[in-house]
Amino acid sequence: MNIPSFAIEEYFAKYEFTTPYLLCASDCESLTVGELLALAGRSLDDLGHLHLGYTESQGHPRLRQAIADRYPGVSPDQVVVLNAPEEGIYVTMRTLLEPGDEVVVMAPAYASLLQVAEHICGRDQTRLWPIQPTEQGWRVNLAHLENLVTPQTKMIIVNFPHNPTGCLPTYDELEAIVAIAEKQGCWLFWDEMYRGLELDGRETLPSAAAFYDRCLVLGGLSKVHGLPGLRSGWVIIQDEAVRGRFINWKHYTSICAAAPSEFLALVALSVQEQLISRSRRIIQENLLEAEPFFARWPELFTWRRPQAGSVALLGVNVPSATQFCQELIEQAGVLLLPGPHLGYDDHHVRLGLGRRNFATNLSHLETYLRENQ
Repeated sequence: MNIPSFAIEEYFAKYEFTTPYLLCASDCESLTVGELLALAGRSLDDLGHLHLGYTESQGHPRLRQAIADRYPGVSPDQVVVLNAPEEGIYVTMRTLLEPGDEVVVMAPAYASLLQVAEHICGRDQTRLWPIQPTEQGWRVNLAHLENLVTPQTKMIIVNFPHNPTGCLPTYDELEAIVAIAEKQGCWLFWDEMYRGLELDGRETLPSAAAFYDRCLVLGGLSKVHGLPGLRSGWVIIQDEAVRGRFINWKHYTSICAAAPSEFLALVALSVQEQLISRSRRIIQENLLEAEPFFARWPELFTWRRPQAGSVALLGVNVPSATQFCQELIEQAGVLLLPGPHLGYDDHHVRLGLGRRNFATNLSHLETYLRENQ
């Protein structure tokens, strides 16, 4: 059975590298290899001496230790290093889900969080838990989640901080989501790819890995650390038997991570506080540009300021966000991501806040609007 097209990745494959003014990237500003090594006090010679043999399937012990250090109570044995965070989504669902299993997935979501579950379990077995738009921003509806989860639910799939809304649950809401999963004894897959990008002075919540032994947590260096080119990620799996099954599925995908990526990931984690502070600073500076822009265009855009992460979901008062985005590409060279590519309606677009050229690219959007509105 064929899986549906991965719409968001097809869209980026077509436009990301040919459209000059990118305004919808989900990652933060990246670095060169030389800049990363210099930040950590290392040299290119260190990389040059790296042996390019096979690596351990579960990941290099030192890298797993560095990752485990980010999660209180987690041991290196509970960490599985990935060739890419996307691998963690696919392999987790192959490991734990079977045809006919009932799954609850938050929405909107990065497509594979929903579509891989639908592909395995069936669309009629996959229930959506939507984020709620409010005057104060995007919020979770815990009562709705509790109603969706039944004794037959095999897995709940969530992503916080949330892509694309920037929604961040409170500590009490985090505990409540875990409690709902624990009450029914179902698995909880928690995508924490944006954890660490809390905005406006908000504290970083504890990882869900600390709350529930049937929770698998996805992390990586693409978003928060600004290093998507490393393709480095990991999954925290406390259950030993499930971890073994996961690694077995990994043997059928990538087998092991690339040695240069593991080396540079370890370097990145040694300076992660600097990298995270840098990303947060860029986002906060870009929010200072975004707020007055949206204040100038209140009839066209509905702006809900994100609480965390490097993206925002922006309402657009047009007949079709898809058509609006296409016109921007063709006439202004500006790239926004239409809502349908995120499983949302055709009156929203995703805005990316993590790149240093945000203000310049936003100015090109405004020029187009002034000439065409």
